Amino acid sequence: MNSGYHTVSDFSGLTSQNFTSKQIGHLGLVAGMIDELGITGIIDEALPKTRDHVLPHSAIIKAMLLNGLGFNERRLYIFSRFFSNLSTEQLFGEGVTPDHFNDDVLVRTLDRIYEYGSTDLFNKIVLEVMKKFQFGTHLLHADTTSFSVYGDYDNEEANFKTIQITYGHSKDHRDDLKQFVLSMVSNQHGIPLFTQPYSGNASDKKTLLETIQKVKKNLNLKDRAYYIADSAFYTEKNLQTLGSHTYWISHVPTTISMVKSLLASDFPLVPGNDPGYSFHECQADYGGILQKWVLVTSEKGRMRQEKTYEQTLKKRMENARKSFKKLKAKEFVCEPDARLAAGRWFSEHPFLRADCFRIESSQKKIVKKRGRPGKNDLLETIFFVDSPLDIIPEVIDREKLALGRFILATNDPELDPDTILKYYKGQQSVERGFRFLKDKSFRVAEVFLKKESRIEALSMIMVLCLFVYAVAEWDLRNKLKKAGSSVKNQLNKPVQNPTMKWIFTIFMRPAEVIFSIDSRSKRFIVNLNEETLNILNVMGPTFRNYYFVRETCEM
Repeated sequence: MNSGYHTVSDFSGLTSQNFTSKQIGHLGLVAGMIDELGITGIIDEALPKTRDHVLPHSAIIKAMLLNGLGFNERRLYIFSRFFSNLSTEQLFGEGVTPDHFNDDVLVRTLDRIYEYGSTDLFNKIVLEVMKKFQFGTHLLHADTTSFSVYGDYDNEEANFKTIQITYGHSKDHRDDLKQFVLSMVSNQHGIPLFTQPYSGNASDKKTLLETIQKVKKNLNLKDRAYYIADSAFYTEKNLQTLGSHTYWISHVPTTISMVKSLLASDFPLVPGNDPGYSFHECQADYGGILQKWVLVTSEKGRMRQEKTYEQTLKKRMENARKSFKKLKAKEFVCEPDARLAAGRWFSEHPFLRADCFRIESSQKKIVKKRGRPGKNDLLETIFFVDSPLDIIPEVIDREKLALGRFILATNDPELDPDTILKYYKGQQSVERGFRFLKDKSFRVAEVFLKKESRIEALSMIMVLCLFVYAVAEWDLRNKLKKAGSSVKNQLNKPVQNPTMKWIFTIFMRPAEVIFSIDSRSKRFIVNLNEETLNILNVMGPTFRNYYFVRETCEM
């Protein structure tokens, strides 16, 4: 990186023919964070340069991170064009030009990542960074999402060692597209600590268990950590596999009969610290694992669900009438068959009375012909179901009682309900991470690659983008609080917890200007104002160097 710094007064009297400009925007912040984390050095150790190409793999990965976090709305398949008007020498070093970044070096680096192991490389980076940054591993939120891709992907690669791009349960509601699944674990600050791609038809139940087991093995956690996951994780096999020494918190699925009963029970509730919540605690033994269950009642959730419950009940009734009309039209050869069909139908509609249906019978001609049956016509007796459809008030009351309720479980009996709920709410951190990866302004998740192995490697780059972004956000917020400084948010109010996306927006205007004088070039950065200088002052010298700001800014 060139650290030359000049002021506008050094170039008085020059015309526009003497200078050119290159964009840098917020990418100096991204590059600064990559340097602070030491990512390039870690990658150079793992993926040393072995061929005659100009740039090492670490520079190409840095370029991919800049591209992914570039607000450029350009996908990786037009990777080279992204750098055409960027200050590549300032971001990568003297002599580096946009021509050094082409599709060939991109796919070569993706292939090298796959050969090393995308999950292994990410783990290596995280472990090294954790030696320098203490961002905490007390809460570990595990979840999965799916990414839809275009193309055939016939899985022709040898030995099927790669993930399989195939159809599966799409969380993007794109069942028409093939996909791959991404598993991720984030800490309480939304910083991803583990990621692994899976085939598009992978089961969440198995994936979440495997993810938790790998995190335990790879991160070597010394302090007590809680693994937090949604209801897909909560199975007898998973709980038994983890045992009692791995602490977890999970949403209990409503498919368990014990849960249905508990949700509809009129237990006395204890108000929580948050006045919007109340709790009922009980012990449970599920899968042979003794645990604490907490029935959580959310007042906001109840009010929200009550607004739609009556409409939903009306629709359920309309669908039941249509379904029962079809049942009434069916003919049965005997009364037991008719009763069996009626019993099955009412069991599928438990909010309707099943104690008053009738089995009617009539006769019809075996040989169909017009007119009324004659004396010698052969007849058969048919049976059919008939009944009024009445709602059972007690069932509706129980359903209304369950509105706004859910059950959380943990195998740590020392946790109180307020803490359990607080920890579980942090699950939003990993969900925010997935939303970040799918944010159209970043387009990190736009996948246009032809080989499954490269998609597997790209998935690691996607999460590494989130890692750099999330650590930068966490680091800036800590530095703002430590310095007693603040940043004005979108409403022009001073805050100490800005999003990094907003900081990137503030830095969209800085550019590098290059003056040419007597075959000599001099460079400086324009469009830095008091706000951006204040942020650079807080973030530190590594970041300031990318903007030619050498000394601490006097504010």
